[in-house]
Amino acid sequence: MKIEVKTGTIEDILNIQEQIPEFKNPHSLAEYERRFSETKAFMILIAEADGILAGFKAGYQKEEDGSFYSWMGAVQPGYRRLGIAKLLADEMEERAKVLGYTSIKFKTRNSHKSMLIFGISNGFNIIGIEEREIAEENRILLEKQLF
Repeated sequence: MKIEVKTGTIEDILNIQEQIPEFKNPHSLAEYERRFSETKAFMILIAEADGILAGFKAGYQKEEDGSFYSWMGAVQPGYRRLGIAKLLADEMEERAKVLGYTSIKFKTRNSHKSMLIFGISNGFNIIGIEEREIAEENRILLEKQLF
């Protein structure tokens, strides 16, 4: 299987997120457009497996602290465990580094254990928690230094 990571579009994201069972209330076109229009820089990466949209990663500059925020990402269930999420993350890190960012940050829910494990095993540190009423809904904040 040939996997290729390249720049994508919001439409690509919308097509992929329809196939992601974990996304109970996926973001709309308007939400993506709003977030990306309110920032200095944004990035949309897609992964194609033999020409089929398999995954995406989207991020933007959220703060003025030298970090790039990895906002959304997912891989379709049929394409998981093939290293696609890692390829997307590595490409985002490389591009962010070239653009002068010093770290990557992301936030995940406590219930998304696979994302926590992915982040920690790829050099991210937990830097904070946003508590919610239900522990599984707590947001875990992670950061990885790029330099």
